[in-house]
Amino acid sequence: MKQFIVDAFTDRVFSGNPAAVCITESFPDEEIMRNIAAENNLSETAFAVKENDRFRIRWFTPKSEIDFCGHATLAASYVLFNFYEKDAERLYLHGQIGDLTVSRNADKIQMEFPAYQLHHIEITDTMIEALGTIPLAAYKDRDIMFVLRDEAEVRDLQPDMSLLAQLDCACIAVTAKGTEYDCVSRVFAPALGISEDPVTGSTHCMIAPYWCKRLDRQEITAYQASQRTGILFCECRDDKVIISGKAALFSVNEIVGM
Repeated sequence: MKQFIVDAFTDRVFSGNPAAVCITESFPDEEIMRNIAAENNLSETAFAVKENDRFRIRWFTPKSEIDFCGHATLAASYVLFNFYEKDAERLYLHGQIGDLTVSRNADKIQMEFPAYQLHHIEITDTMIEALGTIPLAAYKDRDIMFVLRDEAEVRDLQPDMSLLAQLDCACIAVTAKGTEYDCVSRVFAPALGISEDPVTGSTHCMIAPYWCKRLDRQEITAYQASQRTGILFCECRDDKVIISGKAALFSVNEIVGM
């Protein structure tokens, strides 16, 4: 099985968020897909299979299958556009969250995702202890998002991963208004086997609607301040979030030990 490693939300390797991508004629056994993802030990491994005029896509963390991953969708789209569907201007994908449309947009790949809801929740003592600070506000959908005071607090945060893993969500985001960019964030997912995710497309389906509303803008540029860093170009349209980004191919290899 051929496997591609693509750095997503960046224009150069060794930055952004690396994802493994396998394009196959049919999905391997689920245990094999879980084992491949665990062996890769990247935040996500994506498997895609062509079904008529669309591709069915599945995403695996090192610990389990997940319902949706933005950066691995970008990585898989990069592989499909450059190696399998070279003449296509648009791709139709289908995953657990439904149909996804992906398009070429100049030097970026543009992805149309459903927007997450911003359900305001109470800040608990466990949250404060886990973060090591008192957030200004907290919101929940699939993920939990905490609003912090400023960019420096986001960058300097040193959360307790064991306590974060106790929160009832997939990912935990912290965000604040940016200086160079419209907003800045970091994302953690210890319950999924990912201490800090380098760049997280799916959680920006929550971050982008929040900041578009706060800034009274339809489009924002978001910066994820992980060690590898990444840039996401976001547009909010009703119940959709359009996220665009660049990607860089790191390697192509063959999986032989199955």
